[in-house]
Amino acid sequence: MRDSAAPVRRLRCAIYTRKSSEEGLDMEFNSLDAQRESCEAYIASQRAEGWVCMRERYDDGGFSGGTLDRPGLKTLLEDIEAGLVDVIVVYKIDRLSRSLMDFAKLVEAFDRNNVTFVSVTQAFNTTTSMGRLTLNILLSFAQFEREVTGERIRDKFAASRAKGMWMGGFVPMGYNVVDRKLVINEAEAATIRHLFKRFVTLGSATLLTRELVAQGVLTKRGKPIDKGFLYKLFRNRLYLGEAVHKGTSYPGEHEAIIDQPLWDQVHAILKESPRQRAANTRAQVPALLKGLIFTDRGIAMTPTVTKKGSRHYRYYTSMDAIRNRACEGREAFVRLNAGVVEGAVVQQIRKLVRTPEIAAKVAVVLQDCASVSNDNDVVAALSDFDSLWASLFPAEQARIARLLIDRVIVSQQGLTVDLRTDGLSSVVRDMLAPRPKEKAA
Repeated sequence: MRDSAAPVRRLRCAIYTRKSSEEGLDMEFNSLDAQRESCEAYIASQRAEGWVCMRERYDDGGFSGGTLDRPGLKTLLEDIEAGLVDVIVVYKIDRLSRSLMDFAKLVEAFDRNNVTFVSVTQAFNTTTSMGRLTLNILLSFAQFEREVTGERIRDKFAASRAKGMWMGGFVPMGYNVVDRKLVINEAEAATIRHLFKRFVTLGSATLLTRELVAQGVLTKRGKPIDKGFLYKLFRNRLYLGEAVHKGTSYPGEHEAIIDQPLWDQVHAILKESPRQRAANTRAQVPALLKGLIFTDRGIAMTPTVTKKGSRHYRYYTSMDAIRNRACEGREAFVRLNAGVVEGAVVQQIRKLVRTPEIAAKVAVVLQDCASVSNDNDVVAALSDFDSLWASLFPAEQARIARLLIDRVIVSQQGLTVDLRTDGLSSVVRDMLAPRPKEKAA
């Protein structure tokens, strides 16, 4: 008797499907389903050879074939590396990739794991030189088709921009999109005009940013405004009613928010060097410790500014040095960097307001205050001092400093800050006071 035939090896077949656009994917039976149905039918026809369709789905809807960065493909490659796949079945080779270079990487991964692949609509055998040539020709045409399609899209985009059309993307602050066209959002447009006009008045994005943060002004995405946002906004010709493509401006279909004179005023300021604008900003910033800082000998130190080229440097200088008076005894402080001293003083204030002793003194002063229910209110307000200080613009910081500081004394050992408890109590009282809308509630 003859032995029965050896059992056929079971081959696990993974079906991969892809569609470049998302159009139609929400339909009950879409392009991915059609591809899978054809592949399942082909696998069924090879059942005698041991082919079995895997239940796992490897689908990429809305992903280009010009990249390997596709979730379905990544999952498939992970399963291949894990030894879970024997055969990959696709409707057409370009569903797997439209790039010769990317396809070479895929073939390398397939060969490394002894995995074969089949296109149900294109018959070829990659084990022969003619089969590999056929595959390369097919892939070359697929890549050519992708590149031609990309060129057509770019040309269409450029032509549309030249007509001033809105071509999608993130909707800029000041506008809404209605029927694929930009329409002015009046509330946001008012904010945009305010930003341009206020920048002309202040001449500094730094000062404007601090002011906007203190006022709680947010971007269209609900984030605090920073200098980067302002500079990008001030250079966006969209607000002049123009459409820009690759550096060339065209008349847009949308209405302008900013007129040309205001635009020119803003850009006249932006043309100044950043150093010069920073120097102008420093000149506008009030000296934080004016009238508050003294040497350990009781000599007042007054704000002074020196200029080197286009740069300005701020200092606190001893009145003895200004009046050319002789300094008796050992070291007398002649001049200190203003930024360093002010930073050190603010840091000391932040530490002092957190100490239990200061909190207790403030609580005593505010014991009759209606907005303070218990000592915990005072502690909570003092712990929030850092965020309050950071939200203030320079003039307001200088006003608060005069409320908080009795005297700053500079000595060989460092600096000492004497706080005014009543001044700190006033600040805490303002922090705890109910806002107008809270009163209305």
